[in-house]
Amino acid sequence: MIFERIAPEQHDTLDGVPEPSETPRLIGHAQAAGMLAAAYRAGKLPHALILTGPLGIGKATLAFHLAHHLLKYPDFTAAPGTLAVPDPASSLFRLIATGAHPSVLHLTRPANDKTKSFKTVLTVDEIRKVSRFLSMTSHDGSYRVVIVDPADDMNTNAANALLKNLEEPPARTLFILIVHAPGSLLPTIRSRCQMVRLTPLAADELMAVLEGIEPPPPDDPAARAALAERAGGSARNAILLTQYGGLEIAGALDALAAAPKSDIAAAAHRLAEAVAGRDQAIQFDIFNRRALDLLSAAASKAALAGDLARAKTLSEAWHEALNTISEAETYNLDKKQHALTMIDRLKSVMRM
Repeated sequence: MIFERIAPEQHDTLDGVPEPSETPRLIGHAQAAGMLAAAYRAGKLPHALILTGPLGIGKATLAFHLAHHLLKYPDFTAAPGTLAVPDPASSLFRLIATGAHPSVLHLTRPANDKTKSFKTVLTVDEIRKVSRFLSMTSHDGSYRVVIVDPADDMNTNAANALLKNLEEPPARTLFILIVHAPGSLLPTIRSRCQMVRLTPLAADELMAVLEGIEPPPPDDPAARAALAERAGGSARNAILLTQYGGLEIAGALDALAAAPKSDIAAAAHRLAEAVAGRDQAIQFDIFNRRALDLLSAAASKAALAGDLARAKTLSEAWHEALNTISEAETYNLDKKQHALTMIDRLKSVMRM
Protein backbone atom coordinates (compact mmCIF):
# COMPACT_ATOMS: atom_id res chain seq x y z
CA MET A 1 0.00 0.00 0.00
CA ILE A 2 1.39 3.41 -1.02
CA PHE A 3 1.20 6.00 1.73
CA GLU A 4 0.10 9.51 0.74
CA ARG A 5 1.23 12.17 3.19
CA ILE A 6 -1.19 15.04 3.73
CA ALA A 7 0.22 16.45 6.99
CA PRO A 8 2.93 19.12 7.01
CA GLU A 9 6.48 17.78 7.36
CA GLN A 10 7.89 18.04 10.90
CA HIS A 11 11.39 18.04 12.37
CA ASP A 12 11.08 14.33 13.16
CA THR A 13 9.21 13.14 10.06
CA LEU A 14 10.12 9.66 8.81
CA ASP A 15 9.67 8.70 5.15
CA GLY A 16 6.64 6.50 4.63
CA VAL A 17 5.43 6.88 8.22
CA PRO A 18 2.22 8.85 8.91
CA GLU A 19 2.34 11.88 11.18
CA PRO A 20 0.26 11.58 14.37
CA SER A 21 -2.32 13.98 12.93
CA GLU A 22 -2.94 11.68 9.94
CA THR A 23 -2.92 8.36 11.82
CA PRO A 24 -6.52 7.08 11.87
CA ARG A 25 -5.88 4.13 14.17
CA LEU A 26 -4.82 4.50 17.78
CA ILE A 27 -3.01 1.36 18.93
CA GLY A 28 -2.61 0.88 22.66
CA HIS A 29 -3.48 3.30 25.48
CA ALA A 30 -7.07 2.07 25.70
CA GLN A 31 -7.33 2.88 29.40
CA ALA A 32 -6.14 6.47 28.97
CA ALA A 33 -8.35 7.01 25.92
CA GLY A 34 -11.36 5.63 27.76
CA MET A 35 -10.68 7.84 30.78
CA LEU A 36 -10.47 10.97 28.64
CA ALA A 37 -13.62 10.12 26.69
CA ALA A 38 -15.51 9.48 29.94
CA ALA A 39 -14.28 12.76 31.46
CA TYR A 40 -15.48 14.68 28.41
CA ARG A 41 -18.85 12.97 28.40
CA ALA A 42 -19.27 13.85 32.09
CA GLY A 43 -18.33 17.48 31.47
CA LYS A 44 -15.19 17.09 33.60
CA LEU A 45 -12.42 17.33 31.04
CA PRO A 46 -9.65 19.54 32.50
CA HIS A 47 -8.50 22.59 30.57
CA ALA A 48 -4.92 21.30 30.28
CA LEU A 49 -3.42 17.84 29.94
CA ILE A 50 0.12 16.50 29.96
CA LEU A 51 0.43 13.27 27.99
CA THR A 52 3.72 11.83 29.14
CA GLY A 53 5.70 8.69 28.39
CA PRO A 54 8.65 7.51 26.30
CA LEU A 55 9.28 8.88 22.83
CA GLY A 56 7.41 7.25 19.97
CA ILE A 57 4.64 5.37 21.82
CA GLY A 58 1.66 7.31 20.42
CA LYS A 59 1.19 10.29 22.75
CA ALA A 60 0.67 12.77 19.92
CA THR A 61 -1.62 10.33 18.10
CA LEU A 62 -3.82 10.15 21.20
CA ALA A 63 -3.81 13.97 21.37
CA PHE A 64 -5.09 14.30 17.82
CA HIS A 65 -7.69 11.59 18.35
CA LEU A 66 -8.97 13.47 21.40
CA ALA A 67 -9.11 16.71 19.38
CA HIS A 68 -11.06 14.89 16.66
CA HIS A 69 -13.46 13.51 19.26
CA LEU A 70 -14.20 16.94 20.77
CA LEU A 71 -14.80 18.51 17.38
CA LYS A 72 -16.97 15.66 16.13
CA TYR A 73 -19.12 15.81 19.26
CA PRO A 74 -19.28 19.49 20.33
CA ASP A 75 -22.16 18.63 22.70
CA PHE A 76 -20.40 16.58 25.38
CA THR A 77 -23.71 15.15 26.65
CA ALA A 78 -24.17 13.42 23.28
CA ALA A 79 -20.63 12.12 23.03
CA PRO A 80 -20.01 8.36 23.22
CA GLY A 81 -18.08 6.78 26.07
CA THR A 82 -15.15 5.88 23.82
CA LEU A 83 -13.06 8.05 21.51
CA ALA A 84 -14.43 8.28 17.98
CA VAL A 85 -12.40 6.46 15.33
CA PRO A 86 -11.50 9.04 12.66
CA ASP A 87 -12.64 8.43 9.09
CA PRO A 88 -9.72 9.28 6.75
CA ALA A 89 -12.23 10.21 4.03
CA SER A 90 -14.01 12.77 6.18
CA SER A 91 -13.43 16.50 5.88
CA LEU A 92 -12.89 16.73 9.66
CA PHE A 93 -10.03 14.23 9.54
CA ARG A 94 -8.38 15.88 6.54
CA LEU A 95 -8.68 19.40 7.94
CA ILE A 96 -7.04 18.34 11.20
CA ALA A 97 -4.37 16.28 9.42
CA THR A 98 -3.37 19.08 7.05
CA GLY A 99 -3.25 21.66 9.84
CA ALA A 100 -6.11 23.62 8.29
CA HIS A 101 -8.81 23.19 10.94
CA PRO A 102 -9.53 26.57 12.56
CA SER A 103 -10.07 24.99 15.99
CA VAL A 104 -6.80 23.04 16.25
CA LEU A 105 -3.40 24.68 16.75
CA HIS A 106 -0.42 22.33 16.56
CA LEU A 107 2.84 23.83 17.82
CA THR A 108 6.17 22.15 17.23
CA ARG A 109 9.69 23.13 16.19
CA PRO A 110 9.44 25.67 13.35
CA ALA A 111 11.37 25.62 10.11
CA ASN A 112 14.79 27.26 10.04
CA ASP A 113 15.01 29.22 6.79
CA LYS A 114 18.77 29.70 7.12
CA THR A 115 19.64 26.00 7.37
CA LYS A 116 16.67 24.74 5.31
CA SER A 117 15.84 22.34 8.15
CA PHE A 118 14.15 22.87 11.53
CA LYS A 119 15.08 24.80 14.63
CA THR A 120 16.34 22.84 17.62
CA VAL A 121 13.80 24.36 20.03
CA LEU A 122 10.14 25.31 20.11
CA THR A 123 10.47 29.08 20.11
CA VAL A 124 8.56 31.83 21.89
CA ASP A 125 7.31 33.09 18.52
CA GLU A 126 5.48 29.80 18.05
CA ILE A 127 3.92 29.98 21.52
CA ARG A 128 2.77 33.53 20.85
CA LYS A 129 0.48 32.08 18.21
CA VAL A 130 -1.65 30.76 21.09
CA SER A 131 -2.89 34.23 22.10
CA ARG A 132 -3.91 35.06 18.55
CA PHE A 133 -5.54 31.66 18.16
CA LEU A 134 -7.58 32.03 21.35
CA SER A 135 -8.58 35.60 20.55
CA MET A 136 -10.67 34.35 17.64
CA THR A 137 -14.14 33.03 18.33
CA SER A 138 -14.64 29.36 17.59
CA HIS A 139 -16.33 29.05 14.22
CA ASP A 140 -19.05 26.73 15.51
CA GLY A 141 -18.91 27.15 19.29
CA SER A 142 -16.88 23.94 19.69
CA TYR A 143 -13.67 23.38 21.60
CA ARG A 144 -10.40 24.95 20.59
CA VAL A 145 -7.45 22.61 21.04
CA VAL A 146 -3.80 23.62 21.40
CA ILE A 147 -1.30 20.76 21.01
CA VAL A 148 2.31 21.49 22.05
CA ASP A 149 4.46 18.74 20.59
CA PRO A 150 6.73 18.12 22.39
CA ALA A 151 6.64 20.62 25.23
CA ASP A 152 10.14 19.38 26.19
CA ASP A 153 11.45 21.40 23.23
CA MET A 154 10.32 24.79 24.56
CA ASN A 155 13.05 27.20 25.53
CA THR A 156 12.67 29.29 28.71
CA ASN A 157 10.95 32.21 27.01
CA ALA A 158 8.51 29.90 25.27
CA ALA A 159 7.69 28.09 28.51
CA ASN A 160 6.99 31.36 30.32
CA ALA A 161 4.78 32.53 27.47
CA LEU A 162 2.79 29.30 27.57
CA LEU A 163 2.38 29.62 31.33
CA LYS A 164 0.54 32.92 30.88
CA ASN A 165 -1.96 31.21 28.56
CA LEU A 166 -2.46 28.34 30.99
CA GLU A 167 -3.22 30.65 33.92
CA GLU A 168 -6.48 32.04 32.52
CA PRO A 169 -7.66 29.88 29.62
CA PRO A 170 -10.92 30.76 27.85
CA ALA A 171 -13.88 28.42 28.24
CA ARG A 172 -14.02 25.36 25.98
CA THR A 173 -10.28 25.42 25.43
CA LEU A 174 -8.04 22.39 25.83
CA PHE A 175 -4.26 22.46 26.02
CA ILE A 176 -2.51 19.14 25.37
CA LEU A 177 1.20 19.06 26.14
CA ILE A 178 3.15 16.12 24.70
CA VAL A 179 5.98 15.49 27.14
CA HIS A 180 8.74 12.86 27.07
CA ALA A 181 10.30 13.92 30.40
CA PRO A 182 7.96 15.79 32.82
CA GLY A 183 10.95 16.99 34.83
CA SER A 184 11.93 19.21 31.90
CA LEU A 185 8.85 21.39 32.41
CA LEU A 186 8.49 24.34 34.76
CA PRO A 187 6.81 23.20 38.00
CA THR A 188 4.27 25.98 37.52
CA ILE A 189 3.26 24.49 34.16
CA ARG A 190 3.00 20.98 35.62
CA SER A 191 0.80 22.27 38.45
CA ARG A 192 -1.74 23.68 35.99
CA CYS A 193 -2.15 20.47 34.01
CA GLN A 194 -3.55 17.02 34.69
CA MET A 195 -0.89 14.46 33.95
CA VAL A 196 -1.79 11.31 32.02
CA ARG A 197 1.03 8.76 32.02
CA LEU A 198 1.19 6.50 28.98
CA THR A 199 3.12 3.25 29.06
CA PRO A 200 5.30 1.70 26.34
CA LEU A 201 3.47 -0.44 23.80
CA ALA A 202 3.24 -4.17 24.42
CA ALA A 203 5.00 -6.41 21.90
CA ASP A 204 1.77 -7.30 20.07
CA GLU A 205 0.74 -3.63 19.92
CA LEU A 206 4.17 -2.69 18.59
CA MET A 207 3.92 -5.26 15.81
CA ALA A 208 0.39 -4.05 14.98
CA VAL A 209 1.79 -0.56 14.40
CA LEU A 210 4.61 -1.89 12.22
CA GLU A 211 2.27 -4.04 10.12
CA GLY A 212 0.85 -0.87 8.59
CA ILE A 213 4.26 0.43 7.50
CA GLU A 214 6.52 -0.69 4.67
CA PRO A 215 8.48 -2.86 5.02
CA PRO A 216 6.55 -4.86 7.63
CA PRO A 217 8.25 -6.38 10.69
CA PRO A 218 10.18 -9.66 10.32
CA ASP A 219 8.21 -12.91 10.16
CA ASP A 220 10.57 -14.84 12.43
CA PRO A 221 9.17 -14.89 16.01
CA ALA A 222 12.65 -14.69 17.55
CA ALA A 223 13.52 -11.67 15.40
CA ARG A 224 10.24 -10.00 16.38
CA ALA A 225 10.88 -10.63 20.05
CA ALA A 226 14.41 -9.20 19.78
CA LEU A 227 13.11 -6.13 17.93
CA ALA A 228 10.38 -5.53 20.52
CA GLU A 229 12.87 -5.80 23.37
CA ARG A 230 15.39 -3.46 21.74
CA ALA A 231 12.69 -0.92 20.83
CA GLY A 232 11.49 -0.65 24.42
CA GLY A 233 7.83 -0.39 23.49
CA SER A 234 8.43 2.56 21.14
CA ALA A 235 7.12 2.27 17.59
CA ARG A 236 9.45 5.04 16.48
CA ASN A 237 12.45 3.20 17.90
CA ALA A 238 11.38 0.03 16.13
CA ILE A 239 11.09 1.84 12.80
CA LEU A 240 14.50 3.45 13.23
CA LEU A 241 16.03 0.12 14.17
CA THR A 242 14.65 -1.75 11.16
CA GLN A 243 14.55 0.87 8.40
CA TYR A 244 17.42 3.25 9.10
CA GLY A 245 20.20 0.91 10.18
CA GLY A 246 19.51 1.51 13.84
CA LEU A 247 20.29 -2.04 14.90
CA GLU A 248 23.68 -1.90 13.19
CA ILE A 249 24.51 1.57 14.56
CA ALA A 250 23.53 0.64 18.11
CA GLY A 251 25.40 -2.65 17.90
CA ALA A 252 28.55 -0.96 16.60
CA LEU A 253 28.48 1.68 19.33
CA ASP A 254 27.86 -0.94 22.00
CA ALA A 255 30.87 -2.92 20.76
CA LEU A 256 33.08 0.16 20.73
CA ALA A 257 32.05 1.06 24.28
CA ALA A 258 33.02 -2.42 25.48
CA ALA A 259 36.23 -2.91 23.44
CA PRO A 260 39.77 -2.10 24.63
CA LYS A 261 40.71 1.42 23.61
CA SER A 262 43.67 0.23 21.54
CA ASP A 263 41.37 -1.77 19.26
CA ILE A 264 38.77 0.84 18.31
CA ALA A 265 40.38 3.44 16.03
CA ALA A 266 39.42 1.93 12.67
CA ALA A 267 35.96 0.85 13.83
CA ALA A 268 35.31 4.27 15.37
CA HIS A 269 36.12 6.00 12.08
CA ARG A 270 33.88 3.61 10.14
CA LEU A 271 30.94 4.28 12.47
CA ALA A 272 31.56 8.04 12.45
CA GLU A 273 31.57 8.10 8.64
CA ALA A 274 28.39 5.99 8.54
CA VAL A 275 26.40 8.48 10.64
CA ALA A 276 27.94 11.76 9.48
CA GLY A 277 26.97 11.89 5.81
CA ARG A 278 24.95 14.71 4.30
CA ASP A 279 21.82 12.54 4.02
CA GLN A 280 22.35 10.69 7.29
CA ALA A 281 20.50 13.01 9.70
CA ILE A 282 18.35 10.19 11.08
CA GLN A 283 21.35 7.88 11.50
CA PHE A 284 23.20 10.69 13.29
CA ASP A 285 20.23 11.07 15.65
CA ILE A 286 20.16 7.29 16.27
CA PHE A 287 23.86 7.38 17.14
CA ASN A 288 23.40 10.23 19.62
CA ARG A 289 20.37 8.68 21.26
CA ARG A 290 22.17 5.38 21.69
CA ALA A 291 25.14 7.14 23.31
CA LEU A 292 22.77 8.84 25.77
CA ASP A 293 20.98 5.54 26.45
CA LEU A 294 24.29 3.79 27.25
CA LEU A 295 25.23 6.49 29.75
CA SER A 296 21.76 6.51 31.29
CA ALA A 297 21.66 2.72 31.67
CA ALA A 298 25.14 2.65 33.18
CA ALA A 299 24.21 5.40 35.66
CA SER A 300 21.08 3.53 36.72
CA LYS A 301 23.04 0.28 37.13
CA ALA A 302 25.65 2.03 39.30
CA ALA A 303 22.99 3.64 41.45
CA LEU A 304 21.21 0.32 42.01
CA ALA A 305 24.53 -1.25 42.99
CA GLY A 306 25.08 1.48 45.57
CA ASP A 307 28.03 3.04 43.73
CA LEU A 308 26.74 6.59 44.03
CA ALA A 309 30.03 8.23 43.03
CA ARG A 310 30.07 6.37 39.71
CA ALA A 311 26.37 7.06 39.20
CA LYS A 312 27.03 10.78 39.70
CA THR A 313 29.94 10.74 37.24
CA LEU A 314 27.86 8.96 34.60
CA SER A 315 24.89 11.28 35.17
CA GLU A 316 27.15 14.31 34.70
CA ALA A 317 28.56 12.71 31.55
CA TRP A 318 24.99 12.25 30.26
CA HIS A 319 24.24 15.95 30.72
CA GLU A 320 27.54 16.92 29.07
CA ALA A 321 26.77 14.63 26.14
CA LEU A 322 23.30 16.14 25.80
CA ASN A 323 24.80 19.64 25.68
CA THR A 324 27.37 18.53 23.12
CA ILE A 325 24.63 17.09 20.90
CA SER A 326 22.60 20.29 21.17
CA GLU A 327 25.63 22.39 20.21
CA ALA A 328 26.41 20.15 17.25
CA GLU A 329 22.86 20.58 15.95
CA THR A 330 22.56 24.28 16.74
CA TYR A 331 25.86 25.35 15.19
CA ASN A 332 25.98 22.69 12.46
CA LEU A 333 29.35 21.41 13.67
CA ASP A 334 31.38 18.73 11.89
CA LYS A 335 29.37 15.55 12.45
CA LYS A 336 32.21 13.10 11.97
CA GLN A 337 34.38 14.87 14.52
CA HIS A 338 31.39 15.03 16.87
CA ALA A 339 30.85 11.27 16.56
CA LEU A 340 34.53 10.50 17.16
CA THR A 341 34.61 12.79 20.20
CA MET A 342 31.43 11.19 21.54
CA ILE A 343 32.88 7.69 21.17
CA ASP A 344 36.07 8.74 22.94
CA ARG A 345 34.18 10.39 25.82
CA LEU A 346 31.85 7.43 26.12
CA LYS A 347 34.75 4.99 26.40
CA SER A 348 36.55 7.17 28.92
CA VAL A 349 33.65 7.51 31.32
CA MET A 350 32.44 3.91 30.93
CA ARG A 351 35.95 2.65 31.73
CA MET A 352 36.10 4.49 35.08
